[in-house]
Amino acid sequence: QCPGIEPLCLDLADWEATEAAVGAAGPFELLVNNAALAELQPFLEVTRAALQRSLDVNFGAVLHVSQIVARQMIAQGVPGAIVNVSSQASQRALRDHAVYCSTKSALDMLSKVMAMELGPHKIRVNTVNPTVVMTDMGRINWSDPQKSAAMINRIPLGKFAEVEDVVNSILFLLSDKSAMTTGSSLMVDGGFLVS
Repeated sequence: QCPGIEPLCLDLADWEATEAAVGAAGPFELLVNNAALAELQPFLEVTRAALQRSLDVNFGAVLHVSQIVARQMIAQGVPGAIVNVSSQASQRALRDHAVYCSTKSALDMLSKVMAMELGPHKIRVNTVNPTVVMTDMGRINWSDPQKSAAMINRIPLGKFAEVEDVVNSILFLLSDKSAMTTGSSLMVDGGFLVS
């Protein structure tokens, strides 16, 4: 429990409800977009429904919530920081991840455009791009020892990320210690992308 933090439970694909709830919750100085959906399907079996759900959550929700929060920051005239949680999958093709990889790549580019357009308003925008993180979703998609061993063997540090690995990177990007960092992607991948 964190004093002063009030969770909002809502369907981020419902833009009207999101606008009302988030718009009434400000003022904001910091934002972390961490909603994600990973429906794994082979490329030839991707369904329209899975594509739409993934676009709505992994891309559309980030765009919309960031618009609401950034408008408030600009109206208040305060500097701010936004961190979008992306993935190593935005930069490396993974079997059965056609939609997930693509939506995370789109998120990386959206973050760069946001950084460019919001920078003059003193709002920094960055991404963290973790490897598999041992969340509930990570455990569901990577519980098969054969599948996980193949991935871990490609990570020089030899393990998946823990939640605190990602949290510490987010805290850095939100803090003044990264005051000159915007439009960047911070890899939290144990070296996966260099292997």
